[in-house]
Amino acid sequence: MKKSYFFFLLLTLAFFTTQNSVAQNGSNGTSILQNIEGLSIYPNPVNSGRTFVYVTSKHNFNKKIDFYNVLGKLIFSTYLTGKELNISDLSKGVYILKITEGDISETRKLVIK
Repeated sequence: MKKSYFFFLLLTLAFFTTQNSVAQNGSNGTSILQNIEGLSIYPNPVNSGRTFVYVTSKHNFNKKIDFYNVLGKLIFSTYLTGKELNISDLSKGVYILKITEGDISETRKLVIK
């Protein structure tokens, strides 16, 4: 009886260990995290009177910026070639920005007071 419990425990542990590693690391077993080097958004939080925030990175390549509300709904998208991002159309609130530079995407929070 003890041998069957030990075998069952060993089999269950092996099953959950392999399922967890595949779910986290993908099919090839490796995990690569990429971030946009030196990405910063300032000022953050922003007072509602300001019309621009600055989005900078180490390389300052062209960026695609998607604005989402806190419920995950896409508000609008824009392309940024410089550093100044116009936020005059946004009302007070919290926004999630998905910033894509080349093949790398990163998300940041923007608060407008």
